[in-house]
Amino acid sequence: MAVVPTPDQITAARDALIALDPALTRAHAQTPVFDWRWRTGGFEGLFHMIVDQQVSVASAAAIWARVEAGLGGEVTPERVLASDIETLRSFGLSIQKATYGHEIARAQTEGRIDFDHLERLSDEEAIARLVAIKGVGKWTAETFLMFCEGRPDVFPAGDIALQEAMRWADGSPDRPREKQAYARSERWKPHRSVAAHLLWGWYGAVRRGEVVLEDHPPLKQTSAARETAERK
Repeated sequence: MAVVPTPDQITAARDALIALDPALTRAHAQTPVFDWRWRTGGFEGLFHMIVDQQVSVASAAAIWARVEAGLGGEVTPERVLASDIETLRSFGLSIQKATYGHEIARAQTEGRIDFDHLERLSDEEAIARLVAIKGVGKWTAETFLMFCEGRPDVFPAGDIALQEAMRWADGSPDRPREKQAYARSERWKPHRSVAAHLLWGWYGAVRRGEVVLEDHPPLKQTSAARETAERK
């Protein structure tokens, strides 16, 4: 069963991160206390994450409400598989997301993944199992483990908002690429999930105009970065 880090544990992890990497000091100082971004886990949690992607927060909430109602209030692999693609599309899903819903459901019912006992696997093993499912990319797998399982040491280095916040922290003219961001995050072990929450919080504060980075040019957002910030 997933265990969400407590506020005291998050505070301790933030203090540890500053000791491990003083480059995070400004992000820490400019980002208020935050809670863990907890989401429902299991099959339902992963399917929900897929449904939410590439649409606005409001649209995602409306579509998910229709999915839940259409499935009788119980989002399970069996109920999803009992609904054909056209039925799922009638809830507001694209054909691609409806197909991915079936793929995730089949992975569970066929035993290719066991959401009830995913915590028995290491982060690396769990990510490998998740990305083996059609429609589940690495970013989705990593954020699922972070938000839906409360794993403390996961870092989705392909996230553009995180990369931009890392650039600010390091005073770099260039945003790190995914491979560079993974390497950079190594020094934050075993608190990389809290580092991600911290950097997302900082990024969001800058985007909303609550924090001004005087030593950096105005933020030029990509659509991917904007979507990420809205969800954090």
